[in-house]
Amino acid sequence: MSMGPGWYLRRLSRMAPREIGGRIGDTVRRRRWRSTPPDCPDVTGARFTAVLPEGTLAAVPPDAVKRLVAEADRLMAGHIEYFGVVRDDLTDPDWWYDPKTGRRAPWGYAFGLPYRDEDAVGDIKQIWELSRHQYLTVLAAAYALTGDERYAERVAAHLRSWWAANAPLRGVHWISGIELGIRLLSWVWIRRLLDGWPGAAGLFEDNPVARNQIWHHQRWLAAFPSRGSSANNHIIAETAGQFAASCAFDWFPESARWRADSLRSLDRHLRANTFLSGLNRELATEYHGLVLELGLAALAEADRARVPVPATLRLVLLRMTDALAAVVDNRLRPPRQGDADDGHGLIVDGTGTDRWGSLLATGEAVFGRLDWWPQSRGTDVRTPLLAALVEPAAPSVPRPEDRPAHFADAGLTILRGPGEIWCRCDGGPHGFLSIAAHAHADALSVEVRHDGVDILADPGTYCYHGQPEWRAYFRSTLGHNTLGLDGADQSVSGGPFLWTRHATTRVLAVDTTDEGVARWSAEHDGFQPSVHRRRVELAAESRELTMVDEVSGSRRDVHLAFHLGPAVSAQLTGSRAELTWSRDGEQRSAVLDLPDELSWQAHRGESNPPLGWYSAGFGRKEPATTLVGTGAADGEAEFVTVLRFQG
Repeated sequence: MSMGPGWYLRRLSRMAPREIGGRIGDTVRRRRWRSTPPDCPDVTGARFTAVLPEGTLAAVPPDAVKRLVAEADRLMAGHIEYFGVVRDDLTDPDWWYDPKTGRRAPWGYAFGLPYRDEDAVGDIKQIWELSRHQYLTVLAAAYALTGDERYAERVAAHLRSWWAANAPLRGVHWISGIELGIRLLSWVWIRRLLDGWPGAAGLFEDNPVARNQIWHHQRWLAAFPSRGSSANNHIIAETAGQFAASCAFDWFPESARWRADSLRSLDRHLRANTFLSGLNRELATEYHGLVLELGLAALAEADRARVPVPATLRLVLLRMTDALAAVVDNRLRPPRQGDADDGHGLIVDGTGTDRWGSLLATGEAVFGRLDWWPQSRGTDVRTPLLAALVEPAAPSVPRPEDRPAHFADAGLTILRGPGEIWCRCDGGPHGFLSIAAHAHADALSVEVRHDGVDILADPGTYCYHGQPEWRAYFRSTLGHNTLGLDGADQSVSGGPFLWTRHATTRVLAVDTTDEGVARWSAEHDGFQPSVHRRRVELAAESRELTMVDEVSGSRRDVHLAFHLGPAVSAQLTGSRAELTWSRDGEQRSAVLDLPDELSWQAHRGESNPPLGWYSAGFGRKEPATTLVGTGAADGEAEFVTVLRFQG
């Protein structure tokens, strides 16, 4: 998806003067850097000392090792899947090839390549993902836990191949700071996990090619930080990777300065990206996970290197961990809110390891669990490795005595009922910073699960670049469980990662203390001059969830959408839908009574225009039933929906 002049003007309008000045400086610097890059400073006597403490590997649970080795063997056979696309070429990968489109990115000066144009480059996320080298951390972990040198030799071959094919500032892998930051973090852990292999020093500290790559990655990150309206999860990845590398690979004259600058930036931006309640300000749950993983990895490097960190950094990570424990459902699934691109900060586990359970297990090991925390499920490799590096420290502030249900600053409320009923109500800001890059037009939407099964589902994200009609649908108002007027979105999009007008939402009332009925209500101004107000009540005894939508103002066309999870079958008769699904071999059911003032129709797997889809992960979508009611609101109108769980 190439960006025309109109997009650049809209993007410029969302920048403050300081950001514009910084970006002008970046442009001048990029032009100056077009000439031959400087050589890495000469380094003598470089040593790697950031090793795992003795006995750490013995603490990894056997079942986690088994999953890891199975994944490593699959990688050794050449198989991997990214964003729904299976690759079988991993034994000797082409670092610039996109298996989704069959295109190969062009060679040239990094900052001159049109990486957003899929016709010219291919799907850039497919190309970038392999070069985060997180599959190599898995292979390195397999070596560390088994001693099988085949894994180490494959890692070394791929790193040497990548370094040879991607000279500094040449090609698409030198465009985006988040990619450089995550790649550096992967290299730190690869070197750490290969420490027992005889070839480890020759691959890294004794290898001038490796030192040159590590130095140029850090030089790049120091020069081109994400700025202003773009200082979201990207700046966290940049600073975490820079800090980790400057701690573990502290071989260069600039290492001390890079370490101090990146730590200061990481602390500042972790605080800026996180509400005081602990939720991530992007209000995109997958990025909460990414930022928390990156922050914990950076903390581990600091403690291993005996670098003091500000108390605020540990405090933010503690609050993020407690917030995650508070919002997950009984199956440890967090909300599906905002954008999600399957991005991870650090991977050393095999498939089948639960990401959120792993994060909570790490949080328990680092900060200690609270009585109200849900029980972690399963085991993982990463937790004992990180926990071995982090120095235990008692929290310096009080932690919640009871499980929080309402996060006022984030506008997120969780209503819980019997039979593991879980309902997320969205009354928060429209994303983070002036562009709200990863926000969806989902004000007042609800997300409902029963024992971890999506009943009223947030459909997800599916894609970023290359398919504008699908990008628009998955982040639209119609694409969420909320009400729309006149076919418009509540907030106005200016591009795939840009919103030029943000709906303002206000929570009116919350009561989660009543054991009989939990209540929430909020309103937003996205359809001026009309106001949309929604009330939600969850009654424990009757197992009923009631949603009341009110619209005030002049006559408007209405659509009210309810997206069912892919496991749910629906039989729609008039304004009643009979819902059925299965959980652990048991049939379950519910009745959805819809407002009879509207005309209801079921949609499933439609493409022109898109409607009736669910995306379980980036690049993947499957048909799912969406119920849409259409009609009109004239003056004061009210629409009542009741979801009754049976059995």
